[in-house]
Amino acid sequence: MRRPLDTVRGWFSGDVPLPAPTLRWGLLLVAAGAVIAALVTLFVTGFDNNKVAAHTPGSPGEPIVDKEFGTAVKGDCLSWAKPDHSDLAKVRCDSKHMFEVAADVDMSKYPGKEFGPGSRFPDSLRLTELKEEHCVPAVQQYLGGKFDPRGRYIVGLMYPSPDGWQHGDRTLRCGLQYAASAGTPASVGSAADHDQSKVYGPGVCLGINQNLPTDPVDCGQAHSVEVVSTIDLGQRFQGGPPAKEEQDKFVEDECARTSSDYLGGPDVIKNKTLTLFFDYLDARSWLAGSRKLDCMVGKGADREGFAPITGSAKGDILINGQAPQPPPNTGRSTPTPLPGAAPLPPQPR
Repeated sequence: MRRPLDTVRGWFSGDVPLPAPTLRWGLLLVAAGAVIAALVTLFVTGFDNNKVAAHTPGSPGEPIVDKEFGTAVKGDCLSWAKPDHSDLAKVRCDSKHMFEVAADVDMSKYPGKEFGPGSRFPDSLRLTELKEEHCVPAVQQYLGGKFDPRGRYIVGLMYPSPDGWQHGDRTLRCGLQYAASAGTPASVGSAADHDQSKVYGPGVCLGINQNLPTDPVDCGQAHSVEVVSTIDLGQRFQGGPPAKEEQDKFVEDECARTSSDYLGGPDVIKNKTLTLFFDYLDARSWLAGSRKLDCMVGKGADREGFAPITGSAKGDILINGQAPQPPPNTGRSTPTPLPGAAPLPPQPR
C-alpha cells in the first residue's frame, strides 16, 4: 500500500515518517522569513530628488546619498555589503548581487489621497499589501509569467524611508532576491535565465530552528538535514507536468541510488538511524521551468519536525547530542520499509 503523494517518502529504523506538508512548510519558512527580512532590512532607503538616503533602522543619523539606486530601473541589479547599505550600487547581473529590479512603480501617479502630498507613511501591513498588489504581478510579468512561488527566489520590495516619504518620494522598486530566513544572500546571474528550483546541492546542510530547516550552515554545526544529491527530473520527463505517481517513483529510485553513492554504502542510513526525505514539483513549479529536487537525510522528531544533527552523515554524527545506535542485527541486511516508504537501495549480491 502506497502512502498518498502528499507525504514525503523515507526509510528508517524506529522513526515515524514525517508528513510532506511539515517538511515543505519548513523549507518554505525560509522564503516567508526572507519576505519579513526584506521588509525590515530594506526599510533603510529614502529618496530625495532621485537620490537615495540610506539609514540604519533605529539610528537614522546622517543620510548617505547614493545616486545610482535612485535611478535603478527594470533589469538593474543592486548590491551592498555594509549593514547600513551605504555602499549600495548598481552592478552587472552576472556578478554577485542582492536584488534584481523587476519594476519601479511611482505611487504618486495613482488616484486618491493615499499617496498624495502630506500623506501618512504606510505601516508594515500596508507595505506588505503593496508588495502583493504591485510587486507580485510585476515579477510575473518580468519573468514572462514563469515565477516559481516555491523556488529559490522571493518577491522583494524596496520603498522610501519615512524621511524620503516626507520629501515627496513615492517610488516602490519591486524585484527578486534569494530566499533566506536571515539576511539577503548574494545571487549570480539574472533570475530570468535561471532554473528557479529550490535546491542546494550535495554536501550542503540546512540549519535548524524550532525543529525546522533554515539556511545553509557548516555540517559541523547543528542542522536539520544534509543534501545527498540533486535530481534533475528534466532528464526523465518532457512536456507538461508529470503525474505525481510517475514523478514520485522516479525520484524514489534516484534518491535511493544516489544516497548510497554519497554515503558510501546502502546500510549507512539504517545504521545511523536516519531517514531519506524528498519532495515533489507541483504544476506551478513545473510550468515555471523548475526541474530539480534535493534528496536529503535527517532525523524525524516524532512528527514535530527534525532532531538536531551535528557532523556530516558521511562520517560520525551526533543526534540530539548522542551517537546513533545501529539497530540490532536480525539477520536481515536491511529493515523492511514501512508502508508508503521509499524502496531500499538494491543490495549487493
